[in-house]
Amino acid sequence: MTQKDVEVAALTGVNPHPKQLLVFVLGLLGVVGVLIAAPFAWTMGSRAREEIEIQPGRYGRSRLLTAGWVLGIIGTCMLGLGIVAVIVALALGVGTTGSVHGIGALLPSWMLKPQDLPQKFIVMFLAILLFALVMGLVLAVVDKPHLPKWVPVAGYLGPSLLLITFGLLWPGLLTIKSSFFDRLGETFVGLANYQTIFTDSGFLVVLRNTVFWVALVPTVATALGLVYAVLVDRTRVEKLAKTLIFLPMAISMVGASIIWKFMYDMKPGKDQIGLLNQVVVWMGGQPQPWLLNPPTNSFMMIIVMIWIQAGFAMTVLSAAIKAIPDEIIEAAKVDGVTGVKLFWWVTVPSVRPAIIVVLTTIAMGTLKSFDIVYTMTGGNFDSSIVAQEFYTQSFNQGRPDIGAALAVLLFVMIVPIIIYNVRQMRISEGER
Repeated sequence: MTQKDVEVAALTGVNPHPKQLLVFVLGLLGVVGVLIAAPFAWTMGSRAREEIEIQPGRYGRSRLLTAGWVLGIIGTCMLGLGIVAVIVALALGVGTTGSVHGIGALLPSWMLKPQDLPQKFIVMFLAILLFALVMGLVLAVVDKPHLPKWVPVAGYLGPSLLLITFGLLWPGLLTIKSSFFDRLGETFVGLANYQTIFTDSGFLVVLRNTVFWVALVPTVATALGLVYAVLVDRTRVEKLAKTLIFLPMAISMVGASIIWKFMYDMKPGKDQIGLLNQVVVWMGGQPQPWLLNPPTNSFMMIIVMIWIQAGFAMTVLSAAIKAIPDEIIEAAKVDGVTGVKLFWWVTVPSVRPAIIVVLTTIAMGTLKSFDIVYTMTGGNFDSSIVAQEFYTQSFNQGRPDIGAALAVLLFVMIVPIIIYNVRQMRISEGER
């Protein structure tokens, strides 16, 4: 078989190369070794040790223990072969000419690149079925009694750790690496990309807008949520009032952006589609292009984010307010503390841990906010923020190096907030 025949066979998904079959078989052996041989070997070994502890003189070195060691060695060897096979298969995954090799040659071409809707549904169904099968096997194995503690831990946490490692950590490391190279990823440029971000006038506008978002959205949304939770607490219309303010949380970011884009819409004349401009016309003013004039457009989009997040803040803070002991409220009222003083000196200090959690959570969501800016302005008219700009630079402007640097900058801004949030939660748990 010539090299061309091999490529054609691999591309069409028929007549796979014998080496590819060997790789596939070794991979299956590795899976069998992980899911069957090793756990059962440890099971037999643990039972043997129990028998030896009960009657040591009779059993001595149990046959079960010996069988467990043998199966354990077999399972470990099969696991090693499987890992090597997977590495080889990944190395042969995509050829330089774009043809499909490796394990992909064992599958029909339409499964690798589905074209029409039925094929896509079939591939999606098979992927879900494969995931359910693998997880079922893992859970069935780790749920066996008399297993060592590490086996259930590895079974339950292993898939998650693999997904986090190859779906989050590895791409994150590649992103950090890309931020120190040029757009082609070939020449090391050091901190040049970061220098561009902090010196270019366009990127300085992006950073300024991001500061506006992070400063206003968490504080205003949390303040509105707290005041609203206090006002409707234990009233007759409490459930209805909370439902109305929580409704925006049930709308996607894109859906909310489209709604508010119609609210801000402007057209010449007195008859307006946008509600805001229609009110302006009724009051004798001129309609304004709210999403075209910076920095007004940024504040208009900030209002949308506040509208969405206020419901989340209200829900969390309302639960914290209800958790305040009645004795504290009654003691404060006996001392003559009521109204605004009761709010500032009793309610706010009592729910301080919840306020911090809400502030930091909304701040992290605000830093990652991409949907609103992309839907309403597309980052144009000096309205872009870091989360929007690294997408634009990476996929629209052909500057993956700048996009990677912006992604790293976004990560650096979020990490301190996460650390502070975790520390405050530990402090609050210690106080309890």
